[in-house]
Amino acid sequence: MSQYTLITGASSGIGESLAREYAESGHDLILTARRTDRLEKLAAELRERHGRSVEVVSADLGDPSGVAELADTVIARDWGLQGLVNNAGFGDSGPFAKRPREKQLAMIQVNVTALVDLTHRLLPQLQRAQAPFILNVASVAAFQAGPNMAVYYASKAFVLSFSESLAEELRGRVSVSALCPGPTDSEFAERAEASKAKLFKMGTMTSQQVAEIGVKNQNRTIVIPGVRNKMMVWSGKVTPRALLRRVAYRINR
Repeated sequence: MSQYTLITGASSGIGESLAREYAESGHDLILTARRTDRLEKLAAELRERHGRSVEVVSADLGDPSGVAELADTVIARDWGLQGLVNNAGFGDSGPFAKRPREKQLAMIQVNVTALVDLTHRLLPQLQRAQAPFILNVASVAAFQAGPNMAVYYASKAFVLSFSESLAEELRGRVSVSALCPGPTDSEFAERAEASKAKLFKMGTMTSQQVAEIGVKNQNRTIVIPGVRNKMMVWSGKVTPRALLRRVAYRINR
């Protein structure tokens, strides 16, 4: 029986690049996102290029029922699951009080609630596999507060903390990793209305670079791609939090 790796948010950006990396590494895949046409195109390419089995499941993780339907599909079709890559997520920028409440709550649903729900539903499947793993895509934003992107930063702090806790609980049984990229050249900034923010003008990594590092180091609990991003996290640890908040406020404008 094939052992699959399920990747959420696989239709673009880091999710698409992770799909390419895992296929090249010899994994059979289950790709999921809302944009089925993009998934089908990617799946066809990966089947042809790498000879892997690639399944496509359309799912809207912004809808709680979409999470249940995705998990039920994986279980009902008896797809053996070796890996779960919780990549789906999005951001938003601007003062909290001025941003649409619906978008903030939707962000929590996708970035936090769906990730926890899907992990809990599929963990029994993973625990039956050989060398099972979970890779959660967090962010360097997880290490500090983020004025002007308050809910996004907070959601990624949750992902990092949850991943670390789960890694300890499942030690020796399931590998759990939090991938923490910094600014990345993808659709994220445009969707978050942050493409003009100073943060993204300071330089970005490609989604392929992030994915390569994430896959190569998936057995490490915390993975921070790139020297610049590591320096950002390190400097944040020695900088007074009040000053760090003010700096974040300025670069997120």
